[in-house]
Amino acid sequence: MSVTLTDQDKLTLRTAAYGAVTLMSAADAAGSPHKAATEGSIALSSATGLVGHVLATYPKELKLDSKSVAAIADQVLPALTAAMALLKEQAPEEADNFRRTVLVAVEASARTHQGRPSPTVTDMSRKITEALDAA
Repeated sequence: MSVTLTDQDKLTLRTAAYGAVTLMSAADAAGSPHKAATEGSIALSSATGLVGHVLATYPKELKLDSKSVAAIADQVLPALTAAMALLKEQAPEEADNFRRTVLVAVEASARTHQGRPSPTVTDMSRKITEALDAA
C-alpha cells in the first residue's frame, strides 16, 4: 500500500519527532543539552520506512516557542499524539515504527549521562511516552 502524506502531515511528524528531541535537550539543561540533541537527532536520521523518509529532512519551518520548556511542550506533546493518530489512520503499519523511532531518540538523548539520567530527563521521557500513547 502506497501512502501519500501531505506537507502538513509531514510537518506534524517532524515537529513531533524533532520536538521530542528538543524537549529532552531542554530537560537536560544542567547536563549536556547539545550532546542530547545530537544523539537524538542521529537516532531520528537512522529511521527506516515511510517514517525514515519523512524524518530525513529536518523541518526548517519548525518554529518551537523556546521561551520555556513548558511552551515547547505545549507544541510538541500534542504533535506527538496527533502524529500517532495520523499514522494509525493513514499508515497503520508505520505507527509502531514512528513510536519506536521517537522512543529510541528519547533514549539516545537520555544516555548522554554517565550513570543514570536525571529525574528531570526521566520525567520528560515519561511525558513523551504518554503523549505517544494517548492517540
